[in-house]
Amino acid sequence: MASFFLFFLLPLTTLLLLSFLRRRPSQPLPPGPKPLPIIGNMLMMYQLTHRGLAHLADRYGGPPPPPPAFLHAVAVSTPEIAKQVLQIQDNIFSNRPATIAITYLTYDRADMAFAHYGPFWRQMRKLCVTKLFSRKRAESWTSVRDEVDLAVKTLAARTGSPVNIGEVVFNLTMNITLRAAFGTQSNENEAKFISILQEFSRLFGAFNIGDFIPWLKWFDLNGINKRLRKARLELDWFIDQIIEEHRRNPKEADAEDTDMVDDMLAFFVDPTDDRNGQPKDLQGYLRLTKDNIKAIIMDVMFGGTETVASAIEWAMAEILRSPDELKRIQSELAQVIGLNRKVHESDLDKLPYLKCAIKETLRLHPPIPLLLHETAEDSTVAGYFIPKRSRVMINVWAIGRNKSAWKDPDAFRPSRFAPGGLDAAIDFRGNFFELLPFGSGRRSCPGMQLGLYALELAVANLLHCFSWDLPDGMKPSELSMDDVFGLTAPRAERLVAVPKPRLLCGLDA
Repeated sequence: MASFFLFFLLPLTTLLLLSFLRRRPSQPLPPGPKPLPIIGNMLMMYQLTHRGLAHLADRYGGPPPPPPAFLHAVAVSTPEIAKQVLQIQDNIFSNRPATIAITYLTYDRADMAFAHYGPFWRQMRKLCVTKLFSRKRAESWTSVRDEVDLAVKTLAARTGSPVNIGEVVFNLTMNITLRAAFGTQSNENEAKFISILQEFSRLFGAFNIGDFIPWLKWFDLNGINKRLRKARLELDWFIDQIIEEHRRNPKEADAEDTDMVDDMLAFFVDPTDDRNGQPKDLQGYLRLTKDNIKAIIMDVMFGGTETVASAIEWAMAEILRSPDELKRIQSELAQVIGLNRKVHESDLDKLPYLKCAIKETLRLHPPIPLLLHETAEDSTVAGYFIPKRSRVMINVWAIGRNKSAWKDPDAFRPSRFAPGGLDAAIDFRGNFFELLPFGSGRRSCPGMQLGLYALELAVANLLHCFSWDLPDGMKPSELSMDDVFGLTAPRAERLVAVPKPRLLCGLDA
């Protein structure tokens, strides 16, 4: 015990005291639970979830700082404060914090999602917006249409029997990602892809004491470091195979079947090759290393698979739980499309109530419930002092259910967004801070357009091509709507339902 005090508690106490005396703010810190001596609020770490933080915000009447006293953190749970952070002071709050796991698995922030705001990040975002997720990339949109059609045919073969919709939509979004990003559909790659996704998801959400007491990270008390090394070796192997295959079989820059790896390799600089050139439009600005390409691929793997799959499953669950809404949506589909063919891309803008249901789903179940930001300098928000390098968690889940912003905030009511509804003018593109499923400002999601297209087309066809019953005589009101916390907030139980053919023709139309 004496050694523990000398080597850990005494240095920690001294540093905390010196830090407090040196940086004692003239304005108050945000309200929150009173920290204990030395350990701060470490015992409340289990409340660092979208639901736990919302509860703390209700209890303390402001954006609480629940982590330990020696790690500044603030949770934002209201639209007004979110606007301060994401728009008015966006330049100060545009950095991303990163845990030990995230830093290691993104090759020391070599990606776009966790790179600090600056010239490199701006060029990476430009690459993503203009090339990787651009509407001009026909292959990405083609992959969505093809895979939705395949999912519909898979369900058609199982009509009359209970189907795990969660698994179907995960396979759907996984195949979209494999095709759009890697140009591959092999079963071997799918199995490896799923294995890597699952382990990375567990590691990203795992508690690591080294994130909160940096001196202890080398002791690996949670056994995380060994798992991190193994996971990144597997990612290296998986992505190296894909990169080398693309380098052996290069495509012309204007070829119609280029994928995201092809686009990124156009900016790749091999330090062992003196013949490297640069594309004209970003020449002199962006040069990607192999680690950059691997890290961006990791971003796409997670951002393009789990988030979209979770949103599709939640939309189906909310609609099946609300028979009147299901009837109204399917009536709109029948009137606009007819019962002789599937829904096509050109039909989506003619389905306003379906879009209302999607918007309502994203309000209640945002793809990422907590958006992480970090302050680049000291700041003041709503009269409270926010120190430099504070972790700021935008609780999008809580904002979407904020009682002062929404009437009946916990109810699934797509009609609130319909013409004449109370919230008809609100959209989710970052200008209305009551609804932030894709974030706002500099750090808003660059893949929003592609992800939204996959979400709308999948839900439209699942509801148009099939009638749905819950299994074993379950009533809609008995359907569980519990979630679990992670990078996303997926359903605690996978959605299972029984499809029955609805179209008058076959499913090939």
